[in-house]
Amino acid sequence: MSTENEGNAVPPAPSAPPVPVETPAASAPGPAHPGPAHPGDAPTAPIPPVPGTPGAPQHDAAPAGMPAYASNGAGQGADPYGQAPTQGSAPEAGWPPPPPATPSYADGGGSGDGGWGSSYQQPAPKPKNRRGGLIAAVLVAALVAGGVGGGIGYSLAKNDDGSTDSTTVSAPSSSGEVKRASGTVANVAANALPSTVTIEAQSSNGEGGTGTGFVFDKQGHILTNNHVVADAVDGGKLSATFPSGKKYDAEVVGHAQGYDVAVIKLKNAPSDLKPLVLGDSDKVAVGDSTIAIGAPFGLSNTVTTGIISAKNRPVASSDGSASSKSSYMSALQTDASINPGNSGGPLLDSSGAVIGINSAIQSSSSGGLGGSGQSGSIGLGFAIPINQAKHVAQQLIQTGKPVYAKIGASVSLEEGTGGAKITEQGASGSAAVESGGPADKAGLKPGDVITKLDDMVVDSGPTLIGAIWTHKPGDTVKLTYTRDGKTHTVDVTLGSREGDS
Repeated sequence: MSTENEGNAVPPAPSAPPVPVETPAASAPGPAHPGPAHPGDAPTAPIPPVPGTPGAPQHDAAPAGMPAYASNGAGQGADPYGQAPTQGSAPEAGWPPPPPATPSYADGGGSGDGGWGSSYQQPAPKPKNRRGGLIAAVLVAALVAGGVGGGIGYSLAKNDDGSTDSTTVSAPSSSGEVKRASGTVANVAANALPSTVTIEAQSSNGEGGTGTGFVFDKQGHILTNNHVVADAVDGGKLSATFPSGKKYDAEVVGHAQGYDVAVIKLKNAPSDLKPLVLGDSDKVAVGDSTIAIGAPFGLSNTVTTGIISAKNRPVASSDGSASSKSSYMSALQTDASINPGNSGGPLLDSSGAVIGINSAIQSSSSGGLGGSGQSGSIGLGFAIPINQAKHVAQQLIQTGKPVYAKIGASVSLEEGTGGAKITEQGASGSAAVESGGPADKAGLKPGDVITKLDDMVVDSGPTLIGAIWTHKPGDTVKLTYTRDGKTHTVDVTLGSREGDS
């Protein structure tokens, strides 16, 4: 699956990721639409490193029809990981692995005419891009409904004035405000919205997009997706706007492309910031209620609801560009409506605690509404579990760099291998199994196929990477693998790697 910055998704973990092994030059790129890649010799990725001394329009392991980033950005594509990685020598067991065949970030902004309300008989407006068209249509519909409703209401009031046979019943007047019980969507939204921001990121050349973030602490740190702020990392501009309308300039404190997590800090932050309460994503159960807040298609402060529809969903995502590095997560899947622009926003439980960061969505093969432009929600959204995001955020605030857990081996990103297969060669001709690394010490060799990590079934390289990144360097995990038709189990103490490069 793939994740979007407000779009698609694959699994994560702390520390610098292992570099996926590139596939032989014989494999040809697949379609650029969401769905599994069909390479003959798919690229491979080294197993992620463990954390060291550990983005407008949303990431996943690469199954068919992968999710895309849910952020709303002009410079990012909306196609999922549909392209097979180019063939070549396997990269070193480090970062970054080549993008798997999965859906891309949903922040890409496509253009196209049309939209809802086409039957409205007013003079044809000038062509607009799809996002503008959607917003305009919504606003026109609201204005028309409000105008008609107001007119009818006034007419009825005038005609009934003084009448003695009216059958209408009025609600009893109340001097106080309506109180909404704790735990209701309205109550949760009222408490969370003031701590949620709409982020605008712009690169030095003017490109950029819109995403979402939320207050992480009272010092002014905002937690969001890496792909939401990526455009502003090198000399770009960044701002965060609260529902109250207050807008603050901001700067990137640290970003982790492998985890798709970033922390920004408000300049001249106010003293009355209220951080959102962080929940425990490990305790979330399938069927639990969810509430998502974000800026879908630029519509800030939008609240949607749903449930947790799956846990530990392997998701791999990227923006689809040639230079993009993939992100991996073991995601929380939700059917709450998530669209481009939702990326980086909070996924809340019924008590209002943050359980995840909305990051990606599964895209339909049509490529979005009307068959063009940005992809939209089809009820398959993916969020980075907050337990992992919190750990990464704390690392970024302390050191500015992410740390990834690793086993020190390169694995194939190709599907259909029955697990995560250790490649014959690593990146740039390096050894597939790092000498003296965790995998080497555990006796793993090229050709071994890892099928389980602890009790979690591993069906591909991206799934293993995402699962490893949910751990910290120094953690000991149990790997089950097959060699020459026989199954073996071994304990591996994860190593670490710092940074995305």
